[in-house]
Amino acid sequence: MTTISSNAAPPGIDSAYAWTRLAISVLLATIGGVGMWAVVVVLPAVQAEFGVDRAAASMPYTATMVGFAAGNVLVGRAIDRVGYWIPALASSTALAAGFLLASLSGSILQFTFAQGLLIGLGTSAIFGPLIADISHWFNRRRGVAVATAASGSYLAGTVWPAIIPPLMRAEGWRFTYLAIGIACLATMVPLVLMLRRRAPAVVAGSPGTRPVQPIALSPAALQMLLVIAGLGCCVAMSMPQVHIVAYCLDLGYGVAHGADMLSIMMAAGVVSRLASGFVADRIGGVRTLLIGSVLQCLSLFFYIPFDGLASLYFVSLVFGLSQGGIVPCYAIIVREYMPAKEAGQRVGIVIMATIFGMAIGGWMSGWIYDLTGSYSAAFLNGIAWNLLNILVMLLVFWKARRSVIVVA
Repeated sequence: MTTISSNAAPPGIDSAYAWTRLAISVLLATIGGVGMWAVVVVLPAVQAEFGVDRAAASMPYTATMVGFAAGNVLVGRAIDRVGYWIPALASSTALAAGFLLASLSGSILQFTFAQGLLIGLGTSAIFGPLIADISHWFNRRRGVAVATAASGSYLAGTVWPAIIPPLMRAEGWRFTYLAIGIACLATMVPLVLMLRRRAPAVVAGSPGTRPVQPIALSPAALQMLLVIAGLGCCVAMSMPQVHIVAYCLDLGYGVAHGADMLSIMMAAGVVSRLASGFVADRIGGVRTLLIGSVLQCLSLFFYIPFDGLASLYFVSLVFGLSQGGIVPCYAIIVREYMPAKEAGQRVGIVIMATIFGMAIGGWMSGWIYDLTGSYSAAFLNGIAWNLLNILVMLLVFWKARRSVIVVA
């Protein structure tokens, strides 16, 4: 008879397959993450073709983020019930169809609907739901695994903004969207089919599992605070991410330099996300998130006085290193303080808030630009929202610390 150590994790957790699954998940997210970044790069071309102002040209991005946000909750709930691969397969197909239909758009309204209803919803499976799924496969290195899975979207932001501009210059944004749609369909479906194995069934308190940590907040109250914090941090985060290309165009540096800055920002974000995973495994998600939020706020200040080409490259690098690890920490916090069986839905709700923050912030920055003719006020608006995020997370930190003291 084979005996199992009382300290052993359930079969599959922290296994070689878990690391293989993580690698496949990162590749899937890198490809599917194009849904979040393509619209940012084509924004000036779409604005020029349809003859709209900056706020109207920002609406497709906002619609994409709204669809992405809703999809994180819907797909998150689905994976809690039926596992990851079936919802992910449907989402991947929708993503490819969205790019194909968007390439045929005859108006900014049609383009916006394709972005929101298909591309946004389709992209959702590669972020919150994927992070929640991978969190079930790791105990010892959960922070690293979650941060690595979340890095796929930033790898997408590094790779795709470098690929898209040459295609646009050669064939136009419509051909570029058509090619992206075909590439997504051909690559994402086989990768999703490689993730058909269900996550290990884990009972709370079973050997090898992490106990839910105490906090002086109800699950509903903690969820609400994380939603507010996520909204605040991502309104701030969206300003450089959504408008850096347009900002460089306004300053006379051109689309290519803006796309390069976006790629640098995302590459630095990957480094930040991976580092935050190691840090979170040691000091916890709340502390790690607070560190990232404070650094992001400081880096936003740097954009206001430094608008030279070289300085913008440097500030974009600093911004990427500051903010990349923030969003994955929300998923880590959910897993630290909430039941595992609710991970998909709980992570989805918090990620939805962060995406709404990106959507609102992307539109709001364009609106402020149209009112003032400058992005300076938009940066100040982002800083104010970032301060809200920091205040809320300080409250969560105090409640968590208070519980530890009481238990001790």
